[in-house]
Amino acid sequence: MSPAEVLDRWIAAFNAGDIAALTALYHPDAVNHQVANEPVEGRDAIAAIFAAEFAAAPEMHCIVENRFADGEWAIMEWRDPRGLRGCGFFRAVDGLIVFQRGYWDRLSFERVYGGG
Repeated sequence: MSPAEVLDRWIAAFNAGDIAALTALYHPDAVNHQVANEPVEGRDAIAAIFAAEFAAAPEMHCIVENRFADGEWAIMEWRDPRGLRGCGFFRAVDGLIVFQRGYWDRLSFERVYGGG
């Protein structure tokens, strides 16, 4: 599976709130670094983060505005129905995400979804 195909499956699983399908796309030793937070290492820890995020904001939805792929990388610019915006960078090797970095604004997230 190419990085672009991995990203397509990631978006579908995220929008379905399917944590098992999402985490199956990650290498067991993957790193997910959402720059507003500390990096999370390992598939199980990544699953726990998704579970907490979906519990806090179950209506989150990724609407892709731009999508790019180059070599081992797939990149997207996204928004959600409530106006949040961000970018995600996914390095996929052998059909699995080995590294993810996300850029979004924590204060906007807390304003829209509560918390903080």
